[in-house]
Amino acid sequence: MRSSHIVGSALGSLILLSGPALAAVAPQKEMPPEPDKLVQRMCDYLKSLNRFSYRAEVSDDRVYAGGEKIQYAFELETFVERPNQIRVNAEGDRVNQQFFYDGKTLTLYNPADQVYATVEAPPEIEEALEKADHDLKLRVALTDLASPKLCEHLAKGQRHAFYVGPSRVRGVPTDHLAFDRNDIQFQLWIETGHQPLPRKIVITQKNLLASPQWIAILQDWKVSPSLKPELFSFKAPPGAQKIKFAPALLPVAPAPVVPPTKTGG
Repeated sequence: MRSSHIVGSALGSLILLSGPALAAVAPQKEMPPEPDKLVQRMCDYLKSLNRFSYRAEVSDDRVYAGGEKIQYAFELETFVERPNQIRVNAEGDRVNQQFFYDGKTLTLYNPADQVYATVEAPPEIEEALEKADHDLKLRVALTDLASPKLCEHLAKGQRHAFYVGPSRVRGVPTDHLAFDRNDIQFQLWIETGHQPLPRKIVITQKNLLASPQWIAILQDWKVSPSLKPELFSFKAPPGAQKIKFAPALLPVAPAPVVPPTKTGG
């Protein structure tokens, strides 16, 4: 009995002695990055770009009677020239539209039906997007990325922010962030390094039946593309008919976001 007690005491001593030694060599945990600072860095970087372009693969859940959820998909090709030009091509399961803003007018064109609508627009991007939203009830997916007030839009209604951790999107190293609002949960993946570009967005409508999601994967970013002026100006093709502007013809994100023939360099 005595010998087993001694052995037990010796083992206990080893455990006690090894504890502080292990603790001494254990690496200290770094404080996680602050989500709001990472988002601000992304916004500042996008705002610093005179022009940019990207492509996005988007999936959009639609919930039908009985809670049945169906996912549709479309692709976006977007070109931005500051201070007042945007072009978006959208093509997918339920949409085939082109959006033009040239600093003077907003134009929506449906190539399949050969119809278009045009309205006068303010001379800068933020005001033009506000007009499209407020007057026409039209929000073109992901065009807020061109807004100088992007961070202000993203922070609206935010209750909680959380740094999820490092991640990868299509092989690109990113920081994964999550934000909570009363109506949605918003997740954002921002590229690490010297180009903090948004690489993925997930918006979950948490209060709606079946919690539908809107997901965009952004790729093929070009931060100094060669963009021709005619890219942003709409010229009606032969046979195209002008009609009154109808809202919500382009896909929209549930909160602030072809390859058709390639149109930009």
